[in-house]
Amino acid sequence: MGNLSESFNIVDLLYESVRKHPGKTAIIYKDKQISFGEFDKQVSETASYFLNKGIVKGDRVMVFVPMSIDLYRTVLAIFRIGATAVFLDEWVGKKRMEECCKVAQCKAIIGNYKVTILSLISSELRKIPVKHGVSWSFSGTMQAMPVTTNEDTALITFTTGSTGTPKAAKRTHGFLKAQFEALIQKIGVGEDEVDMPVLPIVLLMNLATGATSVIADYKASKPNSLKPARIIEQLEKYHVTRIIASPYFIKQIAKYVIESNSHLPGVKNIFTGGAPVFPAEAEIYYKAFPAVNIEVVYGSTESEPISSINVQTLIKEKENILSHGLNVGKIDKSAEVMIIKIIDDNINISANEDLIRLQQPAGTIGEIIVAGKHVLREYFNNVEALKRNKIFVEGKCWHRTGDSGYFDAYGTLFLTGRCNTLINNNGITIAPFIFENYFQTIDGVEMGTILMVNNKLTAIIELTADGKKEPVKQRINILPIEFGQIIFFKQLPRDPRHNSKIDYQKLISILK
Repeated sequence: MGNLSESFNIVDLLYESVRKHPGKTAIIYKDKQISFGEFDKQVSETASYFLNKGIVKGDRVMVFVPMSIDLYRTVLAIFRIGATAVFLDEWVGKKRMEECCKVAQCKAIIGNYKVTILSLISSELRKIPVKHGVSWSFSGTMQAMPVTTNEDTALITFTTGSTGTPKAAKRTHGFLKAQFEALIQKIGVGEDEVDMPVLPIVLLMNLATGATSVIADYKASKPNSLKPARIIEQLEKYHVTRIIASPYFIKQIAKYVIESNSHLPGVKNIFTGGAPVFPAEAEIYYKAFPAVNIEVVYGSTESEPISSINVQTLIKEKENILSHGLNVGKIDKSAEVMIIKIIDDNINISANEDLIRLQQPAGTIGEIIVAGKHVLREYFNNVEALKRNKIFVEGKCWHRTGDSGYFDAYGTLFLTGRCNTLINNNGITIAPFIFENYFQTIDGVEMGTILMVNNKLTAIIELTADGKKEPVKQRINILPIEFGQIIFFKQLPRDPRHNSKIDYQKLISILK
């Protein structure tokens, strides 16, 4: 990656795509298309516009724009002038936005009509001095662009936590380059690729590599509004060759393909991540796309990728659900992973030998920690999060994922759930995650987990549309552990970003 202080801006990677393919389509959004050449021109004009409006290098600019051509034009223009884009997901509401405002302390905000409405009722938004919509004007005189380096901050994003101070992941220009290099190595981006990247960071990578991106026509803020038929229409119309999306998105498309007996011969690769994919769900993917290479990537906001597994290999694990945990495959070449003893407190060590003493042997469950060039080293304005989530040993940053798991004798990584969800039941440690895996194999169950509720080990189940309680109860009651109660939910609360993982904090608050 070179010297940290060397001159570099992540937008420089776009210029290579522009030089090679100025007339090639860069982004397709609904009925709009834009070439690499025109997109680059708009980014430069928008960058000059921001400078004219007083936004300068080092300023933090909150961006609240839906996934669109406007979003990426805005973000890259911010990068170009050396400012920092503070990215907010579409799903955030007023409370979450205000929490992020307090952390980021932005000079400007750029957004759609929702920002204008929220500004009327939000004191935190009103504190931001500069506000703009997504439109821009160009005077015809291009401003001189500031010089940026690898260590200048390009992007701040927030983790999905719904309580407490939000963790603001701070990505420098150099870090973004390292992250792109790791992802490109994993998913094999090519210039001839036509990609549907539902995960926003991937579209930035596509711009840097010359791949065409088709933005899925649905509102990420309302996952249940997803219309698979419309997505299939886009995939066919634009000859999409690869999809990179959350498990929820892939599952809905796969179910529609099966039910409608559709075929998508153009799709060659599917990558999914952001939430666990169990063998039962992998079977749905494979049934819908038997000729497609489908991989599940395990990672986190702070480190993506960590490992990956092909769905055909994952499906074979179906018989080992209650004994093995979830197979998430082999460690990625870009990552170094260790399993350490689960410790609730901050870990303050500085020598390798101290870290090695915490390391767990193969087959023993512990916390998964990861190191690598693409592993986030710091958070913005959150010292406590840094102390809690990072271990700095002899110049190397290890990220504590908060996930529990273990290595088998062959170096395969298995997940057993979040460390803070492990249950001590009469001296026996129970991993709810393993049972979540098992529940998905029961006919009539959409999703489920286990928790201690009023000192009772409780199975919590969401049925499918045609699921019946009694047959499900019978399957649960034959398990080797005894449940104090079984509770059925019409719909379990899910994470707001991917709509795929159970939102444990919200679930616990409901059950209180």
